[in-house]
Amino acid sequence: MNIVSCQLVSHHQFLYFLTVANLFLATFLYIKAAKRCCIFDKPNGRSSHNYITVRGGGIVWWLAAVMYSLLYLPESVYFLIGITLISGISFWDDISSLPNRIRIIIHFLAISLLFYGLGIFRILPIGMIILAYVFFVGILNACNFMDGINGITGLYSLAILVALQYVNLKIVAFAPPDFINFAVFACIVFLFFNFRNKAKCFAGDIGSMAVSFWIVTLLLQLMLKTQSVIWILFLTVYGVDSICTLLHRLYLRQNIFEAHRMHFYQVLTNERGISHLKVSAGYALAQFVICMIIIALYRWSLAAAGIVGVGMLVLCCMGYLLKFIPKSSKGDIGDIGDYGDYGDYGDYGDYGSGPQ
Repeated sequence: MNIVSCQLVSHHQFLYFLTVANLFLATFLYIKAAKRCCIFDKPNGRSSHNYITVRGGGIVWWLAAVMYSLLYLPESVYFLIGITLISGISFWDDISSLPNRIRIIIHFLAISLLFYGLGIFRILPIGMIILAYVFFVGILNACNFMDGINGITGLYSLAILVALQYVNLKIVAFAPPDFINFAVFACIVFLFFNFRNKAKCFAGDIGSMAVSFWIVTLLLQLMLKTQSVIWILFLTVYGVDSICTLLHRLYLRQNIFEAHRMHFYQVLTNERGISHLKVSAGYALAQFVICMIIIALYRWSLAAAGIVGVGMLVLCCMGYLLKFIPKSSKGDIGDIGDYGDYGDYGDYGDYGSGPQ
């Protein structure tokens, strides 16, 4: 029995090494090919970077999904088709901007496959299904919009995935461990190229959409297994920044479908001069701490986890208000219209593709 166990461990270690090595090689080759094909993110008036960089390095998450799915067919078939659809349309948008309606249709189709694979259509009433569509498609696009500085997508995703794996191994098994491991491997490989003062590549829409689809899949599996929505707080930091920024732009009567530079993380890097890496690490650390608090309270009392979760949402919203404190002032709160005018940026499709 011990010999068999050792052989299984050795097999998994070799599989993991092979996976990571292939992902490194594939990403390296993609960067070389993208340079030849001129798949670049060029800085503009609302970018958070000032140098031309390869776009689409987030293809590593799709590659990791393919590797995992081929090992676990047919159970993973709906996930594979869904993430391939959403990655394909996102990569197309990285290369040549697409109309919003086309991308949204594919997003709904990918979510439909996910819902079907998880049995959502058999479990929830039609009203709840409609709300779930709007909610989870919204999450995908919010995560896409939050991809704007070096390291933020990789680190934030890694923080959530590590927390999910802890829940999976220590509290309630809701997914094969490798389903999370392969996503973690992709994060580590991507961060090697992206978590730098001058990134080798940006995630692009393909990266932010693929990893967010993967995380949404895991969260849905966990919520179905535990019959609790408390786990949605694993997206607290992104959620607060996205929703508060949306409300701010509605207050200013801006077109919310046009690109901007008003997220809190963008203000921190572009207006306050804090480095990309520090802001990204701060977002990831804050979310990881929130995840650990939710996990600890869930094991003690679901009601307590919910109450504290609401408190953390309020605390994050209060933190967001720091955005309105002028850089030159230590005490006065700036006008809510501050950070509302940044000039022209270009097509909306460029926004989520790594304007870092």
